[in-house]
Amino acid sequence: MKPADAKPPHMDHDTFRSLGHQAIDWIADYWQRLAERPVAPPVEPGSIRAQLPTAPPECGEDFPVLLSDLERIVLPGLLHWQHPRFFGYFPANASGPAVLAELLSAGLGIQGMNWNTSPACTEIEQQMLDWFVHLLGLPEHLRGGGVIQDTASSALLVALLTALHQASAGRTRDHGTGECGYRVYLTAETHSAARKAAVITGLGLRAMCEVATDADGAMDAVDLERHLRADRAAGLTPLMVVATRGTTSHLSFDPLEDIGPVCRRHGVWLHVDAAYAGVAAVCDELRWVNDGVRYADSYCTNPHKWLLTNFDCDLLWVAHPEVLVSALSVLPEYLRNSASESGRVTDYRHWQVPLGRRFRALKLWSVLHWYGAEGLRAHIRTGVRHAQLFADLVGADDRFTLVTPPALGLVTFRQTGTDEENRNLLQAINTEGTTFLTHSEKNGTFFLRFAAGGTLTEDHHVREAWRAVQNAIPRAQHLAGGSADALAE
Repeated sequence: MKPADAKPPHMDHDTFRSLGHQAIDWIADYWQRLAERPVAPPVEPGSIRAQLPTAPPECGEDFPVLLSDLERIVLPGLLHWQHPRFFGYFPANASGPAVLAELLSAGLGIQGMNWNTSPACTEIEQQMLDWFVHLLGLPEHLRGGGVIQDTASSALLVALLTALHQASAGRTRDHGTGECGYRVYLTAETHSAARKAAVITGLGLRAMCEVATDADGAMDAVDLERHLRADRAAGLTPLMVVATRGTTSHLSFDPLEDIGPVCRRHGVWLHVDAAYAGVAAVCDELRWVNDGVRYADSYCTNPHKWLLTNFDCDLLWVAHPEVLVSALSVLPEYLRNSASESGRVTDYRHWQVPLGRRFRALKLWSVLHWYGAEGLRAHIRTGVRHAQLFADLVGADDRFTLVTPPALGLVTFRQTGTDEENRNLLQAINTEGTTFLTHSEKNGTFFLRFAAGGTLTEDHHVREAWRAVQNAIPRAQHLAGGSADALAE
């Protein structure tokens, strides 16, 4: 028999309400004090796991114990992506409205795989995607063809599966790809998700055809045409061109106005990946990021990068959704229902790889409710301004050079000197802890990346980041001299 004061098996409503307030307070306090923390954790591999018990608890513990463990174990072991001086990779925005909506979605606990399993989940998502056609200035024919994926990687995979289905007249549904000789065209700057999608679909890396780029890293449409003609002459089947509007390394923009007509002439699916840059088109002066999208068979962008909507939330549009549905539709008896059979509803399970799906549209709607279009534009413009501020600081120091002109929220730069000196500089910056940057290479030359756009970032954080770069120079020189301990002092 349980003791009289034993906890009930489930958290009651009053307890949930009380502890929920504590959790929200904890998040608010975390954000408020985040600038005081080091951005990157000074931890060794395995050190976090070593602090956890070797066996799970036999009896339940109170929720405040978890909050205590968060403070003691988890926070010291995090790279703080919401830190106002986190300038690595690309932004991974979180915001109050998005987080609250994520909580509401979790509390609702619905499963939105079919229209009938939660009609509002589907119809709100449809409306959000149509709203964004307007907000981003996308071609009107994409209305009704939008769906939320988790990431741009999944969007690319779905697009590739759809292109395979179309090119094979449906044969790949029953027989797979086999020794089919399909080809996928990309550049050295294309995101690695394209190669991974080829592996997942069974095409394999052998299907990849790398197209030449110009001096800025943008796809060469003339070289693309050459490859397409040569592959057809060799009996291969051109399947998809993956074009990028804003590559990860240094924001190259593949010229869709040149690539699109080539794809049309050859009947090749054109997928446009604008994961980072696409959302910038909420600003009229930045609509150029989506120039040429009218040629796209599929297009995606990520509000979870730079549009105040926490991870994960990718927006994918396809020009012909009926082909996507035909490619991915599998209908067991237990999912049959009258609404689906009426043909009047959208069942989004046919638009993605997994069956189940979360109510991601709720957080997108919450962000739009709170900020409105003007608030989103202001956030993008602040990121662009912060990048220009940092670029101006780099340009005023003759010890540094800009690798490429600042583009949107990204600045690429390096210290005058060798690649090794720049590697040491990056390590010194990140080890010091007040600022976090990442790196890439262009034409074999190592450089540092400063990606603005954080939700909490203000002008003074940008200037502090530049001071951290300057102050890291002598520490990097110590590292070059073999004094690794100097970086930890």
